[in-house]
Amino acid sequence: MKALSVKQPWANMIARGEKTIELRSWGTRHRGDLLICSSKQPYIEPAGCILAIVNLVNCRRATQADEEKACSIVWLNVDFAWVFEDIRRIAPFPIKGAQGLFDIEYEED
Repeated sequence: MKALSVKQPWANMIARGEKTIELRSWGTRHRGDLLICSSKQPYIEPAGCILAIVNLVNCRRATQADEEKACSIVWLNVDFAWVFEDIRRIAPFPIKGAQGLFDIEYEED
């Protein structure tokens, strides 16, 4: 399954369903399930762990209307909005993250 490293506290916010848009400077064609991995820095528990599975339903240029769901300020003409639905929190387990999208062997129960 594809995975994405997200810095804390935003990874926890995604896992709780509070943040449904992730802002990135790059887009992706990937759609479907995506594991959310919390970065080790800054060290906010649970750091360096997979926290949730999201369904990535869209990736498009961000608009100012995305700011509330992204819990962040949008840089127009720079940011891409990764739109998540069906967020499923899972029991955290440690993982070595990476930049960009990366593959993790994981099967949902």
